[in-house]
Amino acid sequence: MTPYLSFNRQQWAELRNSVPMTLSEEDLIELQGVNESLTMEEAVEIYLPLARLLNLYISARQSRNTVLNNFLSNQESAPPFIIGIAGSVAVGKSTTARLLKALLSRWDKHPKVELVTTDGFLYPKKALNERGIMHRKGFPESYDIKRLVEFVSDVKAAKPNLEVPLYSHITYDITDEVKVVDRPDVLIIEGLNVLQSGMDYPHDPHRVFVSDFLDFSIYVDADSDVIESWYVERFLKFRQGAFTKPGSYFSHYTKLSEADAIDKAHDIWQTINGINLLENILPTKGRAQLMLKKGQDHRIEEILLRK
Repeated sequence: MTPYLSFNRQQWAELRNSVPMTLSEEDLIELQGVNESLTMEEAVEIYLPLARLLNLYISARQSRNTVLNNFLSNQESAPPFIIGIAGSVAVGKSTTARLLKALLSRWDKHPKVELVTTDGFLYPKKALNERGIMHRKGFPESYDIKRLVEFVSDVKAAKPNLEVPLYSHITYDITDEVKVVDRPDVLIIEGLNVLQSGMDYPHDPHRVFVSDFLDFSIYVDADSDVIESWYVERFLKFRQGAFTKPGSYFSHYTKLSEADAIDKAHDIWQTINGINLLENILPTKGRAQLMLKKGQDHRIEEILLRK
C-alpha cells in the first residue's frame, strides 16, 4: 500500500487537458539551470499538467477564501497560496521553481507569482565562521530559521512589502540587497529543507516550520549517485563560469587541473552535500504532495501524487 498515485510520462502528459503552452524555446533556455537542458517536450508533458493541477488547487483555495470573506463581511486581502519545492543540491529544483513561476503567472486568476529561495535566509559567512559551522552550510543549523518562518508567516497574513535578503552564489554570502514581496497571489518557496516539520525535532514540539504554512509541496528526486554525478558536472561548468568572476569565493578552484577538480567535487559531495541529503533532506521526501522522479538524463520518468 502506498499513499501515492504513480504516473509515467505518457499517463501524466494526458492530464494536460489542452492547456496551451505560453512559453517559447527562448524562455526555456533562460529558465534552465547550469547543468540542464530543459526541452519543450519536458515542459509540455510534465510541467503543463502540473501547472493545471496547481491552478485547480489555487482556484479552489481562492473560492474558499471568497466564501469566508463573504461570511465575515471581510474586505482584507486573501492570503496567498504557498508552494514549497524541496530536493537535493544539484537536482534541479531551482529550474522547476522558475518554470512553475513562469507558467502560473500566465493564468488570469493568479498573475502575481513570486519566487523566494531559502538561500537568502542562510546566516552570513561571518556568523557561520564564528559558530564554527561554515563546513555545514546548507545544513538546518546554518539557516536563520526564525527569520525565515517569520517571513512565511507574514506572507500568509497578507502583510505588504516584505523584505527578503538576497544571497550571492559568487561571493558565497548574503548581500546588502533585498527583494520586496508584496502580497502575491502565489508564493513559491524553494530550498533544501522546506519540508522539515516537527517530526524532525520531537524534543521541541512547539517549534513552527515553513512546512506548516505550505498549501502544496513538491519534492524533486533522483538517485543519490546520479545527483552526485550532476553535482560534479555542475562544479566543472562553474569552473569555467561563475568561479572566474571577480570576487568569486571559489576562484581558487579554477587553478586546479580537471582531474583534481573532479576529485574535489566528489569530496565536497561526500563530506557535505551527500551527508545533508541523507540525514536532513531525503527523510522529508515522503511529506511532499507530489514527487518528480528524474532519470540519469534529467528527464522526469515518474510522477507520484499523494491520494
